[in-house]
Amino acid sequence: MNIAVVGSGYVGTTIAACFADLGHQVTALDIDEEVVERLNRGEAPIHEPGLEELLEEYAGKRLQATTDYEAIRECDVIFLALPTPSREDGSIDASIIETGARSVGKALAGGDREHLVVVKSTVIPGTTEETLIPAIEDGAGEAVGERIRIGMNPEFLREGSAVTDFLEPDKVVLGAADEWGRERLFEVFEPLIERADPAVVEATIREAEMIKYANNAFLASKISLINEIGNICKEFGIDAYRVADAIGLDDRIGEQFLRSGVGWGGSCFPKDVDALRAAARQVGYEPELLDSVVAVNDHQPERMLELLDRHVDVEGARIAVLGLAFKPGTDDIRNSRAIPVIEGLAERGAEVVAYDPVATGNMRERFPEVEYADSAAEALSDADGTLVVTDWDEFAALEEAFETMATPVVIDGRRIVEPTPAITYEGLTW
Repeated sequence: MNIAVVGSGYVGTTIAACFADLGHQVTALDIDEEVVERLNRGEAPIHEPGLEELLEEYAGKRLQATTDYEAIRECDVIFLALPTPSREDGSIDASIIETGARSVGKALAGGDREHLVVVKSTVIPGTTEETLIPAIEDGAGEAVGERIRIGMNPEFLREGSAVTDFLEPDKVVLGAADEWGRERLFEVFEPLIERADPAVVEATIREAEMIKYANNAFLASKISLINEIGNICKEFGIDAYRVADAIGLDDRIGEQFLRSGVGWGGSCFPKDVDALRAAARQVGYEPELLDSVVAVNDHQPERMLELLDRHVDVEGARIAVLGLAFKPGTDDIRNSRAIPVIEGLAERGAEVVAYDPVATGNMRERFPEVEYADSAAEALSDADGTLVVTDWDEFAALEEAFETMATPVVIDGRRIVEPTPAITYEGLTW
């Protein structure tokens, strides 16, 4: 099948490469000429395990990138994978995807073949029907529902494992306005369904939009709840991880997302929870539980700093921050818990030295005044304390490096460090 993916950011690039791996002919469309050139050379514009290999294999073959919207006229299915950034009040700004939808409509105007336009971006329920369909119709000069149909297929990609998440999904949600669209979406995913045997969820457009928000809101809530429990456990001198291991044996709870720590970040959880809270208020509902979920998460970095304060006079001290990406396996610092940690250290008058295996360049743009080390060992040398914010595997093997610290105080936000008699160790919630 001929597929177009409009938008070559994190989601768009990943799904374009994975669709090519499923055997489809894929056109990746983006307005950034540099991104298009990199894709056609088989180079990934983002750091994501497994993505570079797929691009190297399919670029110039099953995968072609272009800046020309006219290329989508020959495509059967067009996925919209464009940004929906947050406004100050947490609501989504749909202007970029609305503009893209209008451009898709213009490109398809006057044609004689049928097309299915599928919203892949995360949008609040009602956005597809109330904003994107009118934009497509405005561009095409014809009604959606006849030659041009609409669908919604939410993504559940985690940074650091996005390729695996796409190719080995728990579920595939097929949101469509009619049976023709649903059948065409199934045809797109049939090779994946045959290969991985995921659950297939048939949904309306609005249901599909909501499933993504409900999914992320539930997971974010689970993390904040285990962090709340972990905070209480610490006050009682109880190992929260042993408690979590026990409750995770209950199949009503499950063991995933029960590792208490410094909290969640990234591009999805904060944005989606905030957007759902804002949307709820717009329709007159107060999302008190989700407000608490965010409040607990926002306070976890400060708890790390309070633990450091117990052992170190931070003003004027050299403090190492290990881990800058919001999670291991990515260079993404969006909503990283390291950001409030660094801000809190700066407010306390600390001298900050930071290290991350891949995210240093991105964080340097945010905090150019911070010293950045080339290795964890370099960051720890002569440090008066350290905060471990991201659980990169290499941080589990720093025994000798800790011994080079001026004061071996380790505040571990991810339970990656093994406590030893040589260090003063504090876990965040244990």
